[in-house]
Amino acid sequence: MPKLFQNIVLVFCSFMLHVNFIIAQSHSSKKIIEQAKEVIARTINERTANSIHFSIENTENKIGEFSYHVKNGQLYIEGNSSVALCRGFYDYLKSSQQGMITWSGSNLNLSGKWNAVADKKVASPYEYHYYMNVVTHGYSTPYWGWNRWQKELDWMALHGINMLVINDAYEAIMIRVFKKLGISNEAIQDFFPGPAFQPWNRMGNITGWDGPPPASWYKKQIALTRQVLDRMRQMQMTPIIQAFAGFVPNEITKVYPNAKITPLIWNSNFPMKDRCSILLPNKSNATLFIRIGKMFVQEWEKEFGKETFFLADSFNEMHVPREKDETEEQFQQQLAEYGDVVYQSIKQGDKEAVWTMQGWTFGYQHADWSPIRLNALVSKTPDNKVLFLDLANDYNLDWWHIVPSWKYFKGFSNKMWIYSFIPNMGGKTPWNGILKTYAEAPITALQYKNKGHLVGFGFAPEGIENNELVYELLSDMGWRDTKIDLDKWLKNYCINRYGAYPEKMQMAYRNFLKSCYGTFTDHPRFAYQSNATVNKSPQFFAGVQQFLDCANDCKNSILYKNDAIELSAQYLSLVADSLVKSALQLNGVEKENQLKRAYAVLANTDRLLLSHPNDRLDRWVNFAKAFGDNKTEKQYYAQDARRIITSWGPGVGDYAAKMWGGLVNSYYLPRLKNNFDAQANHSKFDLQKWEENWVQNGDEKPQQPFANPLMEAQNLVKENVWKN
Repeated sequence: MPKLFQNIVLVFCSFMLHVNFIIAQSHSSKKIIEQAKEVIARTINERTANSIHFSIENTENKIGEFSYHVKNGQLYIEGNSSVALCRGFYDYLKSSQQGMITWSGSNLNLSGKWNAVADKKVASPYEYHYYMNVVTHGYSTPYWGWNRWQKELDWMALHGINMLVINDAYEAIMIRVFKKLGISNEAIQDFFPGPAFQPWNRMGNITGWDGPPPASWYKKQIALTRQVLDRMRQMQMTPIIQAFAGFVPNEITKVYPNAKITPLIWNSNFPMKDRCSILLPNKSNATLFIRIGKMFVQEWEKEFGKETFFLADSFNEMHVPREKDETEEQFQQQLAEYGDVVYQSIKQGDKEAVWTMQGWTFGYQHADWSPIRLNALVSKTPDNKVLFLDLANDYNLDWWHIVPSWKYFKGFSNKMWIYSFIPNMGGKTPWNGILKTYAEAPITALQYKNKGHLVGFGFAPEGIENNELVYELLSDMGWRDTKIDLDKWLKNYCINRYGAYPEKMQMAYRNFLKSCYGTFTDHPRFAYQSNATVNKSPQFFAGVQQFLDCANDCKNSILYKNDAIELSAQYLSLVADSLVKSALQLNGVEKENQLKRAYAVLANTDRLLLSHPNDRLDRWVNFAKAFGDNKTEKQYYAQDARRIITSWGPGVGDYAAKMWGGLVNSYYLPRLKNNFDAQANHSKFDLQKWEENWVQNGDEKPQQPFANPLMEAQNLVKENVWKN
């Protein structure tokens, strides 16, 4: 072939490769834009989505970035991913004070033209914007269907979140692995708990509790997880997949006589049959442990496709087993061995996989974990193949009052790590948390010279659909490298959420900053539930009254009505607690009348909450029933859903302590009455029997919501002014 002709062919081939690359890039950009438009179409409407001019740039950059400007009433948004485009739109929406999109609804003030606003360009300081906790899949999501999941993924995109912990379908894949290992169906069935309790089996805390679920449960989880993962891939979101961490049915020692399992104690109140055992990742078990971990990763990727981040916590909230008389040096060597085996079990399933760990236990069991021990645990793993989720920075700073883990562990031994908070335990609903911490603390870590390989920011609530202000604040925090001015931010927040920011609203939020949003309580509960820990500063009660005085200015916002219901219910619950407390100082008819007042306040609190879109027992139970294919299954799922939010299990009762319509009147109020009636009659109230009956049968005679809940909230607060 003549050289000239060869050169022409080479030039032509190079040209075609370039053309094909441009076509592929164009096709990819079109898909990215389509996904962003679909999110906006679902959350607002199709016309709004189509009225925005989107463009794509710099998709190779792993750091999210967006920019926007308005010209002649036309909104232009540019970004480097679907999530970045969605975040850009939501940032514009709030910056231009045109509304807010939340779990409990939306407040939108959109006109024919897009409001003028200062041009803005944002590059996130982080590659990953992380979300959820392992147990969020117990306290909030276990019974979600695809429709609810789709709404959550849309909410995530608008709030700029691109990384999510996925637990669902772990059991379904693990069942396949156990069967291939030769473990019997009976042993497998007894191993896994009820659906709402499965997160604690994934962490080795319990086995079998409230199980087994119907066989169809696992098939449905496969189908649902596929839908969630497919949508996440379309949106360029990154899942974190639950992986094998060593927890096995005891029968494994019969199938593999050389295997050595070690009993674990998470909660000594649970019977032995419901406690978990671990196949320790040590030398004697290494071959089998790695085989199981490898099989899981391969089975998962065979079913759902390739992933990168696999979560394995072998000792979460549990002491690491040690040999008797083991020296500190020997223990560190043992930790290094454990870490290597766990990592190898994931790596041999996928050589590009990253071992991911929750950092909760390193703060929760601070005395057990020194920097030297943590470094030993990951000493045999490459720096870019381990990711720590540093979950509990609010706990470190505002509850335990210890050095933040990222500083104490010196940047987590140069492994990748994500800065995060746990703003909620169990899905509790009272307003709670120190806003100043959320608005400022992350920047301290971001600017720290020895922070190591900080790759992300996020929040890991145990339960969601509560404290919506906190999550708006944290979502904004993840896309900036400077502290938030709370005064300015709250003004913008209220205008977007309520449509106005009158003087009384300003006064209300100043009082909230000194009370419910100026204190951090790990478990804010009312006395009628458990120990009284909800903030009851005088400023809170004044703030609620001032908030309710803004009804005329904010009456067109559904979000104002929702917040008025929640705040009034919190106010009234504290009033009821106070009435009960004072009744204990009285006798005879006076005591009985005081208790009756408390009961009436709680019954009205329940009716108020029945008008809230999320704070309702029937909504929670109906999600669960929807998974049942017949009456028996629906009943099983319903009781599982009721158990997790109330009696839970031995020694864990009242953990979720939700302030929900239907729950207050059918569970907490009669439980309180029965207890006092028994005392008056000098008899014993069989609490366990009563609670189990409620778990099985639930709210048999629900109340009706108020026709005008906002007016009733105002009246009830006026009738029950806080006195202490």
